[in-house]
Amino acid sequence: MPLLPADVLAAYQFTPEATVRLFGNGHINRTYLIENSIQKLILQQINTQIFPSPQHLVDNALRIEQHLTRKQLQGLYPLQILRQQPRHDGHYLSGEQADLRALAFIDGGRSIEVVDTPAQAFAAALTFGQFAAALADFPADELYTVIADFHNLGFRFRQLDDAIAGNKVGRLAGCQDLVNYCLSQRSLVTELEQTCVGLPRRVCHNDTKINNMLYSDAEGRGIAAIDLDTCMPGYWLFDFGDMVRTCCSPEPEDSLNPAAVRIRPEIFTALAQGYLQGLAGIITPAERQSLWLGAKVMCLMIGIRFLADHLNGDTYFAVHRPNHNLQRAENQLRLYLDLLAQQDQLQPLLK
Repeated sequence: MPLLPADVLAAYQFTPEATVRLFGNGHINRTYLIENSIQKLILQQINTQIFPSPQHLVDNALRIEQHLTRKQLQGLYPLQILRQQPRHDGHYLSGEQADLRALAFIDGGRSIEVVDTPAQAFAAALTFGQFAAALADFPADELYTVIADFHNLGFRFRQLDDAIAGNKVGRLAGCQDLVNYCLSQRSLVTELEQTCVGLPRRVCHNDTKINNMLYSDAEGRGIAAIDLDTCMPGYWLFDFGDMVRTCCSPEPEDSLNPAAVRIRPEIFTALAQGYLQGLAGIITPAERQSLWLGAKVMCLMIGIRFLADHLNGDTYFAVHRPNHNLQRAENQLRLYLDLLAQQDQLQPLLK
């Protein structure tokens, strides 16, 4: 049975003989690479359990694409732009459930799963900084909020509370110490809420994992910010924090070697330098001061989300082995604890 039906391929002017294969390793959506001798195309099947309105994703992406294109034509945006690819009839969604959308394939770059060098970290942070800077004058509230409460720490704590109370699959006893530690950090909710009151709302990528930058080995730099599904109004502290949690460890997010999970100070330094360079002249003093809080919040929040999903029976994040989400949660909390341990050394880099 083919991965994609012939009518979907035909909508993008591919014949059934085109090569189709799964592409990438995202937790939420399923992504395909379609290619023939003439062209390559990325086709994404949007998970409508997470994104109930695929059209909103498309509309947001088109608005961002149009804005970045204007910036690029003015010489103000040095990166390649992730572009929506319409069907032959001009529409952007395909499939029986209207949950398939196509993206032009960007040549010349690759995704990085684990940062090996400070240069790679600097490139990622500069790329996401340049992306944010180019959108700084875009009215953020014109974008749809595609996932409500996505980076709402209070909401994530309430989800954890519900998962603990429900204990649906009887896993609470096996991770009680981790649960207790997470609950002891709830005061961070108030600190975050008070901080955000003094910050401007920005267009945020909201998923600044290292593998959402395309990196050119030939040029030694990032060439594009990709995976714009979660672009919506927010605060830059979250984007910086997500880079810290995904770039700073020498181990992958789901490492089975938890003792090696740590914050590498040289990588953190490179992230701070790259992001602040990308946002030079735009980022406000309050935003700059908030970045340290963002690093702490994102490590803790994603840890809480993995832990709640483990308690709920792995209903949100894809898992590939027993206790997969618990292992992910433990790794995030190790990063959080290491940030706290290195605060005196690392926080001044953001001032």
